[in-house]
Amino acid sequence: MRKKICVLEDNKDIREVIEMFFLSEDYEVLCFSTVGELLANKNSLRPDVFLLDVMLPDGNGIDVCRKLSCLKATASIPVLMMSATADLKQISANCPAVGFVAKPFDLSSMLNAVNLAVKA
Repeated sequence: MRKKICVLEDNKDIREVIEMFFLSEDYEVLCFSTVGELLANKNSLRPDVFLLDVMLPDGNGIDVCRKLSCLKATASIPVLMMSATADLKQISANCPAVGFVAKPFDLSSMLNAVNLAVKA
């Protein structure tokens, strides 16, 4: 059975690279560019893992991570955070993410982090 990843990334180029990469790794990929889009669909998504950018135009991934961890439909789904500028220690203190991916990222490292999160 294919694993499903839900990606929240506002940068179209980055989002498309992530999407194409995970499709090539036999993942089903759901992509969103805004917090509002993801939250509007949160109860029907059912991914195996969330991959959330920290800085977004209509909110931030830390708040999304907190919300997802409090909702019955998504509380048990692991969350990975991505950031180019945020301090990873600060992120870990403020949200229940299981891991972090620093930007710019290496796709093989991202895949390893996602695979570990899915197995956890």
